[in-house]
Amino acid sequence: MPAIGQGLRELRRRRQLTTRELAARSGISHSSVSLIERDRMSPSVDTLGAMLEAMGSTLSGFFAGMSASMPYSPFYRHEDLPEIGRSDGISYRLVGMNHPNRQILMLCETYAEGADTGEAISHAAQEAGVVVAGTVEISVGAERRRLQAGDAYYFDSQTPHRFRNAGDMPARIVSAITPPTY
Repeated sequence: MPAIGQGLRELRRRRQLTTRELAARSGISHSSVSLIERDRMSPSVDTLGAMLEAMGSTLSGFFAGMSASMPYSPFYRHEDLPEIGRSDGISYRLVGMNHPNRQILMLCETYAEGADTGEAISHAAQEAGVVVAGTVEISVGAERRRLQAGDAYYFDSQTPHRFRNAGDMPARIVSAITPPTY
């Protein structure tokens, strides 16, 4: 798996910040910053975003820089997919991070039993996906549907949307978002 922590540590050092200064600026605990930089803990998208913002960077800029330093290959083993998910039971594994001129954000998503993305969000993109295991309840605007393995979705992401594992086992989705947001 690409060393997200190493990239964060290098960026922090280029900005001439200590881990304590980064922790104070980002609102992330010093111990969490340390664990993330040593790749002992995977940061959530929100945590990573807060750390990068505190250093004057963005998710897309950070991942573009990381992908430029990695050799390109069209094939990816599971352990090579960076985890950009959340600690509350939602895993997002990023496919093709090092692809030059990536036009699609491709994810392998896993929702633990009861996991929920929270309040509906919206952003400028389009999303599509196929449920490959479990049951996922997806809300898009005023519509809500329970999808099971083999069912799919495609919507304009500017419409507020939310995902929730509605089953009694982990749920998996293979999804794509364009344009890529990270």
